[in-house]
Amino acid sequence: MKQTLTVVALSVCLAAPARAQVVPTGDGVSLTQAIAIALAREPATRAARADVEVARGMSLQARQRANPTVSLERRQEPGGTDTFTDVGIEWPLELFRRAPRAAVADAEIRVAEHDEAEVRRRVAGDVAAAYGEVAAAIRELAVMDEVLAAATQQLELLRARAAQGAIPTLDRDMVDLEVRRIQAERMVQVGRSDRALIRLKRLLGMPPDSPLRVTQSLEDLVPAVSEDRATAPTRADILASEARIRVEEQRVETARQEGRFDMSVFGSYMRMDAGFPQLGVNAGGGVERVRGQFNYFTAGAMVTLPLRNRQQGSVAAATAARQGAEARLEAARLTAASEVAEARAWHEQARNAVSLYQGGIRPLARRNLETVRETYQLGRTTVFDVLAEQRRFLDAERAYTEALSDAYASRVSLSRAIGDIR
Repeated sequence: MKQTLTVVALSVCLAAPARAQVVPTGDGVSLTQAIAIALAREPATRAARADVEVARGMSLQARQRANPTVSLERRQEPGGTDTFTDVGIEWPLELFRRAPRAAVADAEIRVAEHDEAEVRRRVAGDVAAAYGEVAAAIRELAVMDEVLAAATQQLELLRARAAQGAIPTLDRDMVDLEVRRIQAERMVQVGRSDRALIRLKRLLGMPPDSPLRVTQSLEDLVPAVSEDRATAPTRADILASEARIRVEEQRVETARQEGRFDMSVFGSYMRMDAGFPQLGVNAGGGVERVRGQFNYFTAGAMVTLPLRNRQQGSVAAATAARQGAEARLEAARLTAASEVAEARAWHEQARNAVSLYQGGIRPLARRNLETVRETYQLGRTTVFDVLAEQRRFLDAERAYTEALSDAYASRVSLSRAIGDIR
């Protein structure tokens, strides 16, 4: 009995450093590839890119001049021969208006571009977090599978020996209970792994039933925790808030220009054919009807005078909107600073926790398990002591997985806070 339980303890020791090899079947993707796929497929990023194109189209439209208005008038005398034809054209000049309108449209392009970058930042952060959840679930499942395989094999040996009367049935039943407990925990862990993988597929724009396999384990992801960047780009949401202030400033200027005078030029050609039913003498002395054709050309300008309506309400509204944009920018900067400080504090403590597990807790848990195994071989402990120490060892491994997950999550949070998801 002592020799067979030694196999159990040794199998657990070998399971501790095992890498997460239990992964879903299908095409494998790394974290970088997953982020690239999400940015290309995620509907939110495609919608943000469409908003940029919309803003560019509106900018093109804002630069277009107003179309002229052409009028045609035809008059005919009822029962007579008199006619009147008039062709006119009117063209608004839009003095002081087109340039401010184009400036607003250009500023809105920059807002749309920064909004797109913000959507990409959020999507990348969500993908990185979901990828870490999948890797953590897979690592936990891999450790459970290793331990369950060893415990199941040992249970078969104990059942054979108990049937022969070589060991008490209590030892067999205790190992049997441990196997069933691990099986139940594995089922729960499989559910967690499946849920995490489905969430990752959603972020990658993939159907829930499509195959997907992550190629990086949690241990591969965590070394990047130590990469604390001294400098980082300005967050896209802050840049978007700054751009919105410029939009509102241009709208204030546009409203002011709308309150100035404007001018439209016009011109027309008129042809009139008219006469009277009397007869008269022409230059040659002959008699003919009194009739004549007349041609007129007209040109002029119409001026819109801002006597009472000078767009006072529009200017006031645009000014208030600019003040609101400035307040939102201040709020965004405060939020960003708070998120960075919070993420840095979390990041530092998470790194320390991982170092503590790697440098002390895990080696000590392994040595304790080996010691209990050796004392059991000497007959100084029971199978209950071995199983209890095995559970403590597994608890330490689970806690280490949580520490790795926390360290990776803190790194993702810090990268998201400084706007530098890679």
